[in-house]
Amino acid sequence: MEEEITNKISDFLKENYEKEINLLALSENNSIIIDFKLLEAFDILLAESILEEPEKTIKMFEEVIRNMDIPIEESRKEKIRVRFINLPEKAYIRIKNLREKHLKKFICVDGIIKRASEIRPEIYKVLFKCRNEQCGYEWWEEQNERFLKKPLACSVCKRRNLEMTDKKLRDARWIVIEEPFELRGGESTSELFIYLTEDLVSEKNRIKTEPGNRIKVFGILKEIPKRVKGRIYKEMEIYLEANNFETIETQWEDIEISDEDEKKIKELASDKNIYNYLVESVAPSIFGYDEVKLAIILQMFGGVEIITEDKVRIRGDLNILLVGEPATAKSQFLKTVAQIMPRAKYVSGKAATKAGLIATVTRDEEFLGGWVLEAGAVVLSNNSVCCIDEFEKIEKDDMIALHEVMEQQSVSIAKASIVATLPARTAILAAANPKFGRFDEIKPISEQLTIPETILTRFDLKFALRDVPDIEKDKKMIEHIEKVRYFQTEEMSKPKIDVDLLRKYIAYARARCKPKLTIEAAEKLKEFYLSLRKASAGGVISITTRQYESLVRLAQASAKIQLRDFVDKEDVERAINIILFSLKQFGQDITTGTIDIDKAEGQKITHEHRSKIKLVESIINDLEIKHGKTIPLDELIKIAKENGIFDIENILKKMKEVGEILEPRPGKIERIKRILGI
Repeated sequence: MEEEITNKISDFLKENYEKEINLLALSENNSIIIDFKLLEAFDILLAESILEEPEKTIKMFEEVIRNMDIPIEESRKEKIRVRFINLPEKAYIRIKNLREKHLKKFICVDGIIKRASEIRPEIYKVLFKCRNEQCGYEWWEEQNERFLKKPLACSVCKRRNLEMTDKKLRDARWIVIEEPFELRGGESTSELFIYLTEDLVSEKNRIKTEPGNRIKVFGILKEIPKRVKGRIYKEMEIYLEANNFETIETQWEDIEISDEDEKKIKELASDKNIYNYLVESVAPSIFGYDEVKLAIILQMFGGVEIITEDKVRIRGDLNILLVGEPATAKSQFLKTVAQIMPRAKYVSGKAATKAGLIATVTRDEEFLGGWVLEAGAVVLSNNSVCCIDEFEKIEKDDMIALHEVMEQQSVSIAKASIVATLPARTAILAAANPKFGRFDEIKPISEQLTIPETILTRFDLKFALRDVPDIEKDKKMIEHIEKVRYFQTEEMSKPKIDVDLLRKYIAYARARCKPKLTIEAAEKLKEFYLSLRKASAGGVISITTRQYESLVRLAQASAKIQLRDFVDKEDVERAINIILFSLKQFGQDITTGTIDIDKAEGQKITHEHRSKIKLVESIINDLEIKHGKTIPLDELIKIAKENGIFDIENILKKMKEVGEILEPRPGKIERIKRILGI
């Protein structure tokens, strides 16, 4: 029987892979990739034996190749491996559905890499020798267990006096993948250990098996005794010994779009009211906030990533910050997006550490054998949205790690000999609470949030969700809440576009559309940008290139909604309206009506403050002529208030912080420049 199978394997390889086998001598590669569909077409029973008895059958394949006339050294022949692709649908098993019946079978699983060990050499064969002088028998013992296995006795003389005289090594790595699919209520994520060896952990493949990547793995499901503190439990741990793997670029490929779905999507995209329909489909139970809902819709569709000729990468994802007073439904917005977007994660800043949010290196001696890299929510949300609630409560040290994520869209780790860069092409949707509970439109945002200004500048859009008493608006809102929550009026709470169809719509647009700027659209963007720059009089800067790039992303996302390959004037107008709405909420001077980008971006010293500081410096100059280098504080405060600087105490505090002045004794002020003789 085995001879018959060997002959079939030989015939199949000669017919389909003779060229690839002969090329082994000309390359460093030791693997032959076999298409399972070709094998199935050649002999269905042989293909079935791969699925049912993989270990035995794959070894036979490899042995047949080794016995062929290939001009390579014997040491390399031993390393020849047969790897499979294109397994049939029945071999694909979800991690949570793995059972005892799948053990020792050839299967395929799909998952996002959550943790990964370092690549280390391991023993896979040991040469044992019998110490009995009359015997001296030597043999190679394969090591398939987690721990080194020594034979009890010599197979020839049955003596127990054995020694290990040689060993063979190969590179190996353990990774942990988790279920990539959307979870339903009550479900928890399922994980599976994956064992990779030899060319599967080459330098090229190492990058593909870092945490945050999604892969499809083909291999043999095996069991291993579960050990906890030296004790062996009767419950077995399962793992997949990988035969091969493939990277999956995005999770969007899982969404099946039928011809009927495609027809509905195209009908929606061509409808002139599509933007209104989409706004009505995001959290319809929340009253109002149409501009915020539209911005979130554009974030889900996303802009277009651009890579310039000099390899500079410009992100296409949009980052949005919602600053909300109590009871303004900001958390509900985040949870809605996390439900709509595949692979999106919802985390709370109050409970999120750097390990849970970005990535970390942990020690796992029990199974992974040392230091391992574990991906956090931002990395696991790669190619999707990470929704971070209570954003201002993230620890400062952890907040620092977000700088790279929000602009470069990667996570760099250098700890415990592990140096890695993980992909984090993730849009950030964050919600924060004002420091004192309520939002003050006069004070700069930096004084109202405990968020570094360098992080605030990385948000494309910032919105203030305010609870302002308005009898007419309040009446409509209460009526809306009553209908949705208590009278359960279906029309009020039902999304205009079904969530499942909306998810397919977003997936379709993200996969098919990469809109480019037309000359007319680019001209309109330039005209708007230059008009605001021109209006930046007296040192007030209204817009920077950061906002220009945000405008482009918003316009591209707007074009994607209509499934267009180009950005038109209407897309630009929509982007301009959203940007202005955002800038006015945080950066508009209520007295002059001008936009100060420093105020909007959370700079500690805005143009308004700089103007006041100049006036205070002028007053100090006059007082120095009158009193000398040490001037009375009360007289300075009195003159400043007469000149309209009513927050003089705050201005003096800022001047002390930047090292302009000091208070040598109570009630007296001196300029540091005068003291140093400058």
